Amino acid sequence: MTHQPAGALLFVLTAAMGVGPLLNYGLSATSPLLIADLQISEGQFGLLATAVFASAAVSSIWLGRLSDRISNRAQLILIFAGTAAALVVAGFAGHYAVLLLAALIAGPAQAISNPTTNRIIIHHVAPPKRPGWIGVKQSGVQGSQLFAGLFFPVVALWAGWQGAMALGAIVAVVLLAYGLRHLPAEKPAVRAGAAGAPSGTAPAGRFPASVWIFAGYALLAGLGIQATNVYLPLFAVRELDFPLVLGGVAAGVSGVVGVSSRILWGRRMATGVRASTLLILIAAGALAGALALLLAGLSGNPVLLWTGVVLHGATVLGANVVTMAGIMRVVPAVRVGAASGAVSMGMYAGFAAGPLLMGLLLDRTGTFDPGWLLIGGGYLLCLLLALVLRSYGNRPGTVR
Repeated sequence: MTHQPAGALLFVLTAAMGVGPLLNYGLSATSPLLIADLQISEGQFGLLATAVFASAAVSSIWLGRLSDRISNRAQLILIFAGTAAALVVAGFAGHYAVLLLAALIAGPAQAISNPTTNRIIIHHVAPPKRPGWIGVKQSGVQGSQLFAGLFFPVVALWAGWQGAMALGAIVAVVLLAYGLRHLPAEKPAVRAGAAGAPSGTAPAGRFPASVWIFAGYALLAGLGIQATNVYLPLFAVRELDFPLVLGGVAAGVSGVVGVSSRILWGRRMATGVRASTLLILIAAGALAGALALLLAGLSGNPVLLWTGVVLHGATVLGANVVTMAGIMRVVPAVRVGAASGAVSMGMYAGFAAGPLLMGLLLDRTGTFDPGWLLIGGGYLLCLLLALVLRSYGNRPGTVR
């Protein structure tokens, strides 16, 4: 275990997970201002998130393999400096095409965050503590959602949405400096097949079937997660007449609940509960949340909206904790980066598809209702995949 203070390292990992989505969440939290300023449609706005996650999905496999070979310091620079560069470009965006460029820059910075942080954990954290650490570091994404939901709307009312992006870049640079200072020294690379690697795992070049089931679940869950995250503030403002800041608060509340839920799901994994059991519970709760948001739009009832927000944060926002902790049970340490990249590819493909499909449905129908139905259908398929995983097992050597 590293001689660095555990709390400092855990904060670095949490920040590494949270900094990547800052552009996404910042754009979402200021979407009413951005759409009015650039005179773009809701579908074009959704395409920004699609561009971020499409570039992340395309680069995930390669970056996952790269993370098993390059230094942790180099990876932190890719994450934090890449995000800062994307925010700077967005801060100078006077045209929609420039925002698309910023989105493409932000994608790879997010794509490598899971492989990097998982690799650091498996080499510097004792096995019994790993699921708990994963739960905490994954909560950085929802911490970022909370921060962005409060920071960007308030700063945008003072300095405009572009000024908010520029200040967000400064936050990323400060976090990079802290991370480089507190990163532990590199450990020698673990050889394939070394002692301590899970027995019965697939040889190099082939993953257990459970990895691909996790990837499929991540794809479907990711579709619903980002469609909701991107359009929730706009939904609250347009359909329930929330003011801009309260719309951002709705996203922030989801983030607060998500922080706690990711830690709790990680603790459940640490007690030995099967990943499939937790994924079944997550899918069922997420389906209920999508239904609550659908009914909120139909009835105009804010109680239903807040119910949907809480269920969204409490369930599906924790799915990545379970899939990433599950990976560590079925692949050897030397391949954690590559396996994380494979599951991240599914997740980011879902992240890319969700806002795009939600925006297209919104443009075509003028209502959010078909989008919530699409999201609910995705969560139903997640439930079916989790049942398949439970049927075949998800422990080393049981799934091929």
